[in-house]
Amino acid sequence: MAEKNTYTAAQIQVLEGLEPVRKRPGMYIGSTDSRGLHECLREIVDNSVDESFAGVADTIWVTINKDGSATVRDNGRGIPVDKHKSGVSALELTMTKLHAGGKFGGGAYKISGGLHGVGASVVNALSTLFRVIVLRDNKAYFQEYKQGNPQKSVALATQKQLDEWTPKEWGIKTGAGQTGTITTFVPDKSVFGDISFDNTKSKNLLRDRAYLIAGLTFNFFDERDGDESHFYFEGGIKSLVAHTNRGKNSLSDVIYFGKEEENISCEVAIQYTDSFNENVKGFVNGINTIDGGTHVTGFRMALTRAISDYAKRLTNGNGNGKEEKNMLSGEDMKEGLTAVVYIKMPSEALQFESQTKAKLNNPEVQGVVSTVVKEGLDQYFEEHPGDARKIVEKIFLAARARMAARAAKEAVLRKGALEGGGLPGKLADCQSNRPEESELYIVEGDSAGGSAKQGRDRKFQAILPLGGKILNTERAQLDKIIKFEEIKDLIIALGAGIGESINYDKVRYHRIIIMTDADVDGEHIKTLLLTFFFRHMPEVINKGFLYIALPPLYRIQIGKAVHYAFDDAEKDKILKENGGAKATISRYKGLGEMNPSQLWETTMDPKVRTLKQVNVDVAEDADRMFTMLMGEEVPPRKKFIQTHAKTATLDI
Repeated sequence: MAEKNTYTAAQIQVLEGLEPVRKRPGMYIGSTDSRGLHECLREIVDNSVDESFAGVADTIWVTINKDGSATVRDNGRGIPVDKHKSGVSALELTMTKLHAGGKFGGGAYKISGGLHGVGASVVNALSTLFRVIVLRDNKAYFQEYKQGNPQKSVALATQKQLDEWTPKEWGIKTGAGQTGTITTFVPDKSVFGDISFDNTKSKNLLRDRAYLIAGLTFNFFDERDGDESHFYFEGGIKSLVAHTNRGKNSLSDVIYFGKEEENISCEVAIQYTDSFNENVKGFVNGINTIDGGTHVTGFRMALTRAISDYAKRLTNGNGNGKEEKNMLSGEDMKEGLTAVVYIKMPSEALQFESQTKAKLNNPEVQGVVSTVVKEGLDQYFEEHPGDARKIVEKIFLAARARMAARAAKEAVLRKGALEGGGLPGKLADCQSNRPEESELYIVEGDSAGGSAKQGRDRKFQAILPLGGKILNTERAQLDKIIKFEEIKDLIIALGAGIGESINYDKVRYHRIIIMTDADVDGEHIKTLLLTFFFRHMPEVINKGFLYIALPPLYRIQIGKAVHYAFDDAEKDKILKENGGAKATISRYKGLGEMNPSQLWETTMDPKVRTLKQVNVDVAEDADRMFTMLMGEEVPPRKKFIQTHAKTATLDI
């Protein structure tokens, strides 16, 4: 026993070079799923964007190659290739050492997104091939790496190599006087699995940066399917807000103001619509800080103060009392708000929460942004009283709805608590009280609910049957939602509450599984449930708790063997593999046609079932889709259905 518990110097490991990245990739790129893969692309793109910040690049090319690799090119200065005092070339040092690069001390880059100097080297470590071509000094240099290790020293590229490694239309020639950097990387499948680059995610990444940096052109090509897009915008963040709100009814033009204080440049664009949802984006030196930070906090504080001050002046002027003036909260300001907060500041001063730069931590930024936003909004409201009145009236409406929802919730609590009271009678709960191992199946209909209750594993699987289609919550106020019996039962079963008092730490199940029939009604119920979660419990999706069950469409019996097929293609494959043997094929019209054992064997047994996890890759795209499909405007929905009806597939 003594030997097993010994702890000596021999057990201390020292990870050299890029070994820490391969050992713990999530520490550097956030995760090894699709988000992490696209984080790698972002790191390389942002190195090229930094050349634009330095005023030496105006075009960036991004190509997804047929083999799944990505190539990023800029027409900047090209990474230095001369020998560094460390003994290797500057290129090799930058690509193989953490915290090495031209972004420290403000020498080569005053403004950049790549503060930590680890972006390219991290991507290098997580690639089976990483090739950098440098165009400078009227020559073409290159170096290749494998999992972060240089294969040879920096060398001159031949014209034959350039023709092989770069698209013909780029016209890359040796001795042609071209400048810039071309980076190609093949993501390591041992890290990322079979995940591939997604067109939509890649293009959104480029589009956002094109909005932020006037005069910078992005050219996107996907050689896998021939997709091609080009992005160039002069309108900056005003155009980004307008693009985000297209198809919605706005209460004013985009409100824009900007100012530079204490070496920090701050730009803000704001627009309110008649929707119920908020979309606030924060950017720092071209980086989308998806988790916000001090710049977004400063914005929210100033927005609340500016609107509250104007509302007080407005209510004093028309005789309304204290109730009107004091009813507003920061929550009310969010409804229908779209905003972009864009900060630029010296690279060496930036403080992020992590290498993925998802959250800004600089405390001085909060005060600067707060001052700029308060002054800008005060001036706008004075100069545009009509727009200001529309915005304030919208916010008063949100406040009244919030108070009505609170009253409705308190009424429900008195009758049979949403939280802390008895569970709904329809719920067949599981025995486990550990959320991380517990599952809740939301099942369509009492018949399917009965089969699911009998077929489940009671230890960790709970069943909540729905009596039919639930309320469309896209445009419904919270007080109406709480009164709807089926949704109220769901809220009580989940245990987290709803509205301003929601607490996701109290969610009772970490797998919430929507299980509906594979017909039009089932798809509609599924969409209504997705709308509810996206609009009113979004963190259930963000935390990865929400899933879609995939029950089979066919039961195929060949002799004594029984097979299940989830679609026509799988059915045909099973029949083909059995060489035309006589088969009895049954098509399930609904879950209620399955007996408990069949439902367990096909859809509920964790060993064999297929679940699709629901996630939101691009929040504004999802927001626009739910608004179109579930909102009040019929023409956009009709046009979308007519356009996509023949190509529709289940891809959640």
